[in-house]
Amino acid sequence: MSRRRQIYEGKAKILYEGPEPGTIIQYFKDDATAFNAQKKGTINGKGVINNRISEYVFTRLSHIGIPTHFIKRLNMREQLVRQVEIVPIEVVVRNVAAGSISKRLGIAEGEPLPHTLIEYYFKNDELGDPLIAEEHIACFGWASNEEMQDISAMAIRINDFMCGMFAAIGIRLVDFKLEFGRLWDGDYSRIILADEISPDGCRLWDMITGEKLDKDRFRRDLGGEEEAYQEVARRLGLLDTDNGPSEVLDLNAHRKLRGK
Repeated sequence: MSRRRQIYEGKAKILYEGPEPGTIIQYFKDDATAFNAQKKGTINGKGVINNRISEYVFTRLSHIGIPTHFIKRLNMREQLVRQVEIVPIEVVVRNVAAGSISKRLGIAEGEPLPHTLIEYYFKNDELGDPLIAEEHIACFGWASNEEMQDISAMAIRINDFMCGMFAAIGIRLVDFKLEFGRLWDGDYSRIILADEISPDGCRLWDMITGEKLDKDRFRRDLGGEEEAYQEVARRLGLLDTDNGPSEVLDLNAHRKLRGK
């Protein structure tokens, strides 16, 4: 890892100043957290897998016209990204009831929603990232009406694309989290996709067995987290279990998820 000035350390990534103005190096950690960091642990090789998956998804999204902060992957754990001003809103796109919405509304987990639902959460760890409405966003000036139109439109397009992408490899996209940022050019800014897209922030279920292939395995003490992440990468064509990245060769990708 290049020794550069650290800008920020989060739950799953570390940000360093980039080689050029307006760039940042994003380093993916193996640390795993859940329930607003009340539960902490490690998933060996997670950072390597998430780096590859996020690179793949962001590149595919750019091909359909979604502007992103991604520039290129630098090595197994780092990628170069554009520096943006993060909009303090987590955008959660839901296709199937799971997680907090099942608890809040008493909907059985696995129940398909009548239509895709977009929820907004205020990015604040101390407050537990509370659910908010668009009226809150407008009232407190977290994003303008025009920015929210861009965000919601991109979220729907991303969901449509990713649902098809994952369905093609036998995975059901249940829900996922997005973050957006402002890319400034003088006094003008535009909204672009930022952060990452990986099994850390997506619920991914096998379409036949319903097996969870995401961080819910860590949240719920199901075991097999390493294998689940690797399985997603393998299905996307990013991991050859015989000749994969050196950092994940010893993770025994052939073990069954339930047999750990």
